Amino acid sequence: MSHNLQFYIDGAWVDPVVPKVLDVIDPSNEDAFAQISLGSKADVDKAVAAARRAFETFGFTSREERLDLLNRIIEIYKKRSQDLALAVSREMGAPRQFALDSQVGVGLAHLQKMAEVLKSFQFQHAKGTSVVVKEPIGVVGLITPWNWPLNQITCKVAPALAAGCAMVLKPSEIAPLDAIIFAEIMDEAGTPKGVFNLINGDGPTVGEALSAHPGIDMMSFTGSTRAGIMVAKAAADTVKRVHQELGGKSANILFPDVDLADAVPKGVRGCFGNSGQSCNAPTRMFVPREHHDKAAELAKTAAEKFVVGAADASGTNLGPVVSQIQYDKIQGLIESGIAEGATLVTGGPGRPADLNRGYYVRPTVFANVTSDMRIAREEIFGPVLSILPYDSVEEAIDQANDTVYGLASYLQTKDLDKARAVARRMRTGNVHINYPAWEAGMPFGGYKQSGNGREYAEYGLEDFLETKGILGYEAA
Repeated sequence: MSHNLQFYIDGAWVDPVVPKVLDVIDPSNEDAFAQISLGSKADVDKAVAAARRAFETFGFTSREERLDLLNRIIEIYKKRSQDLALAVSREMGAPRQFALDSQVGVGLAHLQKMAEVLKSFQFQHAKGTSVVVKEPIGVVGLITPWNWPLNQITCKVAPALAAGCAMVLKPSEIAPLDAIIFAEIMDEAGTPKGVFNLINGDGPTVGEALSAHPGIDMMSFTGSTRAGIMVAKAAADTVKRVHQELGGKSANILFPDVDLADAVPKGVRGCFGNSGQSCNAPTRMFVPREHHDKAAELAKTAAEKFVVGAADASGTNLGPVVSQIQYDKIQGLIESGIAEGATLVTGGPGRPADLNRGYYVRPTVFANVTSDMRIAREEIFGPVLSILPYDSVEEAIDQANDTVYGLASYLQTKDLDKARAVARRMRTGNVHINYPAWEAGMPFGGYKQSGNGREYAEYGLEDFLETKGILGYEAA
């Protein structure tokens, strides 16, 4: 039975209080292929009440009980991996193999890492005759985005469960079907009723109701900086904790000693991965001025190797962007780059010539970009790379940090000592030296308007915990 038109509240699939449906669009062809229900404040009230009842018990479960639950979820998640991949591919346009290997794979990695962390995490330690304990913060509201849906669901749900919290999840209404499958996984795993609740809906309705709800102790939000500010404002009246993972405009500094033939194509692939829809994508490539033209030539070659097409088409490695709204935003920014005088190296406005339906963006590279241009300052969230020339590494560092964002930065050099020194100066939550492999155990989050708090592994777990000091715990 399909649960697409239902919500998961208090351990059961239920109909919305007020029926209202929304089409789910396949960005590969612009066709509606499913419908979901949109929730209301009344649905939020029901879910929060269920979560509050559940927390009274689940908040005091043992480490072993929560670990057993996580391990059951992991095994069922593996069993449903193909279903999850197909849902993600259709709802947000990820090429099929990428959806399975990366979109679904990263979710599994977060679940497994949290189980590993929970085994040995110290929830209590002595301090003289007193003791310090880490306790679950309570009932948490989780709002997740469409671009890496399972990544963000798992890196919120897993630490919330590990901490002993109860929760209400609102996934993006643009890419909601994977979350419905995830709720089915939670149900099959025997999650105690009310511990995990799912409501589909939009930000102004369900998101606002969750953020402002007095029964929610913490909001964990991933999405745009604009929406994150709205969540924080709605949460302020009840003084709840707000965790935010927001936008980015990540710099990729290629040092003068770098092998351009190696570094530039890697930088292009990093920028264009997931159709450019990653908040930590290296979208600003800084290159020495004397190597600028060569870097632009290499970037052109690398960009033109991408095969743009439908998510289910053979050979596609650059699917569509997620929606008409995103497509129009990206097109506007590409047009602004041309109008402001950047050199269009490849790509440009419009769809690829052989595609007349679907939200397809031409892989685009701009050169001779300056830091005051919109394409260098605004988060584009599409396959668009800006190449900025610099005259000294000091200038590159200053320009890289000259942004309201601070999520990630990238450094490419043969001089590891130099890279380590520069890494300390980057005002970002992550620094990547010479394209290292992704790690589920590293903290993830940003400085400045890229957010507050950290996710992944023990760093994410800490955000769902309160610290309590119990004085006089031992006799003096």
